[in-house]
Amino acid sequence: GPTRKMPLTASAMDFFQLFVPDNVLKNMVVQTNMYAKKYQERFGSDDAWVDVTLTEMKAFLGYMISTSIHHCESVLSIWSSGFYSNKSIALIMTQSRFEKILKYFHIVAFRSSQTTHSLYKIQPFLDSLQNGFDSAFRPSQAQVLHEPLIDEDPVFIATCTERELRKRKKRKFSLWVRQCSSTGFICQIYVHLKEGSGADGLDALKNKPQLHSMVAKSLCQNASGKNYIIFTGPSITSLNLFEEFEKQEIYCCGLLSTRKSDCTGLPPSMLNNSATPQSRGQYRIRMKGNMSLICWYNKGHFRFLTNAYSPVQQGVIIKRKSGEIPCPLAVEAFAAHLSYICKYDDKYSKYFISHKPNKTWQQVFWFAISIAINNAYILYKMSEAYHVTRYSRAQFGERLVKELLGLEDTSPTH
Repeated sequence: GPTRKMPLTASAMDFFQLFVPDNVLKNMVVQTNMYAKKYQERFGSDDAWVDVTLTEMKAFLGYMISTSIHHCESVLSIWSSGFYSNKSIALIMTQSRFEKILKYFHIVAFRSSQTTHSLYKIQPFLDSLQNGFDSAFRPSQAQVLHEPLIDEDPVFIATCTERELRKRKKRKFSLWVRQCSSTGFICQIYVHLKEGSGADGLDALKNKPQLHSMVAKSLCQNASGKNYIIFTGPSITSLNLFEEFEKQEIYCCGLLSTRKSDCTGLPPSMLNNSATPQSRGQYRIRMKGNMSLICWYNKGHFRFLTNAYSPVQQGVIIKRKSGEIPCPLAVEAFAAHLSYICKYDDKYSKYFISHKPNKTWQQVFWFAISIAINNAYILYKMSEAYHVTRYSRAQFGERLVKELLGLEDTSPTH
């Protein structure tokens, strides 16, 4: 849960600023003004530009965040006279001023001579965000490594051609998270660039299990010695990785796939389906030290690799139509924690900022901001302030937008 007690009067902005404080916003102001100055020195002066202020930067973020609550074809439609216009917030800043800030917006204006990382334009922000996540929340023992579901803009999906849709979906990065499976709080973000010739680029890692193993190690670098139980999908699950994690006192439970997983070191007899018909709930077990390989049957064979649960402990999977199906406890735990993450995705994925810039670092930035707001809402729901106002996720987002824009209205939205 939360590491600090927030006051009863804490606002949406107070929770958001646990992760994106004023000093981070002030740095955005400085870097944006520096970039604008250098840009104009190189390409000619821009008479319409004046240096951005902290108040304007907050308003700029507020406009972008508003697209996560009221999905629209473009952030610029806020100022239009059409269906997606938003007159209640459009008056705070003119469209032309917003577009100027968007043109010059930067978090790191210039590459330093020591920088080799492709995400150098956003890395300081990601580091600051990670510090905020670490200091504001203590996760539960059970956590999940996965790629969060990020909804595409529903308006775009409905109106675009199939060719545009394929082009839109080809992002140049993948976003992985380590997530507390009892609250949904995202503890750590890892961004993997799909292109690049560096040690962690896809050119150097043609082997997918090797790539996913590297992602898992990056996400768990702060988890050693804490006895966490990490649940993983087939792409990450492997005997070598789990044994390496066990040495760091990180325990695992993962679904295994003969097609997607690295099955090196696992007995072939357990990876082949038995020829004799099996009844639902039957399972076979092979052990090596603390590691168990479980083959469980339920309208198909499911394999699990774990060193977090004893294979002899019994559990049940409850189905609405067929009732209780017996299974090892590891299978029950895996199903319970993964179903929570599915519920999280269903609830929160539609609140990602719908602005889709062309630049990769900006795409990562807006995804990271969206995750920070979802985390802020989770902390709000666990605080005493929630029992005073009880905002929904949409209302919380609306409050945050109004506070960023400096609007005086503080009454709850119904």
